[in-house]
Amino acid sequence: MGRRQQTEVWGILNVTPDSFSDGGRYVDAGAAIAHARRLRAQGADVIDIGGESTRPGADPIDPAEELARILPVVQELVREGIRVSVDTIHASTARAVMEAGAEIVNDVTAGLHDPDMLRTVAEGGARIVLMHSRGIDVTQDTHYDDVVEEVLAHLASRVDAAILAGIPRERIILDPGFGFSKEPDDNWRLLASVWRLWQSRLPVLVGTSRKRFLGELLPEGADAAERDAATAATSLLAAQKGASAVRVHDVASTVSALRALAAQQLGEQDAAERAGTATHGTIELRGVRAFGHHGVLSEEREAGQEFVIDAHLEVDISDAIVSDDVTDTVHYGELAEQLAAAVGRDPLDLIEALADRLVDVCLSHRRVLHASVTVHKPSAPIAVPFGDVAVTVRRGRGER
Repeated sequence: MGRRQQTEVWGILNVTPDSFSDGGRYVDAGAAIAHARRLRAQGADVIDIGGESTRPGADPIDPAEELARILPVVQELVREGIRVSVDTIHASTARAVMEAGAEIVNDVTAGLHDPDMLRTVAEGGARIVLMHSRGIDVTQDTHYDDVVEEVLAHLASRVDAAILAGIPRERIILDPGFGFSKEPDDNWRLLASVWRLWQSRLPVLVGTSRKRFLGELLPEGADAAERDAATAATSLLAAQKGASAVRVHDVASTVSALRALAAQQLGEQDAAERAGTATHGTIELRGVRAFGHHGVLSEEREAGQEFVIDAHLEVDISDAIVSDDVTDTVHYGELAEQLAAAVGRDPLDLIEALADRLVDVCLSHRRVLHASVTVHKPSAPIAVPFGDVAVTVRRGRGER
């Protein structure tokens, strides 16, 4: 099927008796592990495990009970080499699952519920999802003067708090919190503005799966599982707007939707080229400066350094010539922000791997036919005087 879609798919695994759509189905550890394997086989990149329901009216549980539900599942999935995220608001649970090998802690309160959460994650070395909410009661305080600006401001303050607690910026993921203290129209406004979160230069997780605002698209009384088609559609829209990951119950439908999008884009470009109607142009983006923690040496990982990015793109500009509309070409301002955000993500040893990641960012724009990215490392730890060190990766759409 060619290259896999860039946006990660996180499969939801609720090990709870009372979650709103699948409560009780996987409360047994054996059933939960079997379901996680199915999700992985369907294409999930990460399994996001929750042991406490956040549905409206759910009763809080003791952290010890939450941990007893999820720890055996975490341990087995990690043993099998499956990437694991744990959805928890309790620092004690986060500490235990990180020790068991969980890669990500997903806190729906962004560290506000438990004052020890951010420090605990900082010490444990996992990545953290900071989600916008107004507490664990998802129905409270749903008024906003401007939902997009208020969510952005809240998340910016939580990023500052996480960094102050010792969590490196490259270990932070943002989630606008669809369905949490938000009316249906608020969710649609947020989805339309997901790209604004790229301004933070941090990866964005979108979780619309089976949320109540999607239920309004269906006949009254429809089961929550009937929202999976709308979930796949909104996940695809989020991916088009730059989301790094989507979190879903039904992995197969969303993976298929993302693969269909990639295939359609390839087909569209191939058809234009075969018909001779495509007009190719080039876009040069040079000297994009971004800070990252990439390198083989531990001091490079800890202190970080500046990288300079040059991108040369071959682009189908046929529609842009006719429409004179920026949406029909590559918005180089947005691309620059996306490249900088990708540099700020999780560290890599080699700038070869970083350049390849940035080529993926360029090729995620459907008009880009071929991308060449050069990564300069002007502060490389070289013992003799030097002017520059750089690596270039070139790749066309569909190539690997």
